[in-house]
Amino acid sequence: MSTSSAQQSVSKEEAKRPYRLGKRAESQQETRRRIVEAAVDLHSTLGPARTSVAQIAERAGVQRHTYYAHFPDERSLFLACSSLAMERDPLPDVSAWRSLPPGRERLRHGLAELYGWYERNAEQSACVLRDAQHHSLTREMVELRMMPTFARAAQILDAGLGDRATALLLVALDFGCWRALGKSSEEAADLMSEAICALR
Repeated sequence: MSTSSAQQSVSKEEAKRPYRLGKRAESQQETRRRIVEAAVDLHSTLGPARTSVAQIAERAGVQRHTYYAHFPDERSLFLACSSLAMERDPLPDVSAWRSLPPGRERLRHGLAELYGWYERNAEQSACVLRDAQHHSLTREMVELRMMPTFARAAQILDAGLGDRATALLLVALDFGCWRALGKSSEEAADLMSEAICALR
């Protein structure tokens, strides 16, 4: 083979390499996505604390060593899972509630949006919030992904309320309160906003 032919052959191989590397990266990203989706689905039904690596790997269709190649520690998985869950259905934009006048209208609107999120994510919320009571990593993710929004929601909805009304508002914001009411998000928001305003 001439030097020119050899150079052309090398050039063709070099041209193919980025394509192969790109396809490999895409495959790795797809595998990672499958693992995270499998974990989110299991966390939403069994709960994060009760989900094992073996269960995630089986649902994702990967071997355990592949799982660990993407997620060498549990925290990295939990960060990815909680991020995907919030990406699928973000918490309400509570800052937008400031556009409404303080009082009944703002309370009802805010609680309806929050309860609507609870309603759409009831099974997942029940599992995650239950495990957060005793599982430190789940609690860390709840504090990271959810608590800042709930703290802002309480602050925004609290405008103009007295101590007793504020205490009831904090109860109303809790997932357990919405579930105990056993009503649709709109009905629950009507009921709780009326009760809170009655204590002003």
